[in-house]
Order: sequence, then C-alpha cells, then structure tokens
Amino acid sequence: MAEMQSKMQDRGAGPGGPGGGMGMGGPGGPGADAGKGRRRHCRFLKDGKCNVDYKDIRMLMKLITPQGKLYSRKRSGACAYCQRVIKVAVKRARFMAFLPFVGR
Repeated sequence: MAEMQSKMQDRGAGPGGPGGGMGMGGPGGPGADAGKGRRRHCRFLKDGKCNVDYKDIRMLMKLITPQGKLYSRKRSGACAYCQRVIKVAVKRARFMAFLPFVGR
C-alpha cells in the first residue's frame, strides 16, 4: 500500500498535486480557468441604460420566485445597478397592483 502511494505521489496524482482533486490542483486542475472565459454582460443594459419598466409585467414575473422574492443577480443575469432598478420596479408594480405581493 505504501509503495502504491509513493508511486502516486511521484506522478503527482495525489490530492493537492498537479491535476489532483480537492480543489487544490495545479495546472489543468480544478479552478485552473478561474478568472478566464467569456465576460458576462448584463442582459438589461442597452446603450448604457437599464431597460426595466414597472409596467412590463411579463419581464418582472420572470424575475421573481413563486413566493414573491426577487431572484439573485447571478440567476437573473443583472448587474448590481440593474438589480437595484429591478427592485424598485417590482416595488412600484406591487404598489400599483400589477404584481402580487406574495404568490402567483
């Protein structure tokens, strides 16, 4: 058993070695492409403005859960600025009775 472990460590196949498991890997291991890849753009920004309207009920319904909570930025695909605009739009739509406060 010890002989096999020493062979694995020589090849760098153990936990924490190059390409190993546990998220600590070296080149080609988990997290090797951290910070790389395509850049995520906000799906609401058009020409530098956040196109969110409290009267657009179809769009706002896609941004709230069945319980009436807002989806996270990661799930909705919004930047921080647009997420705040969405929050205000949902509040206005609820106040004007376009959206329910809870449930669908």
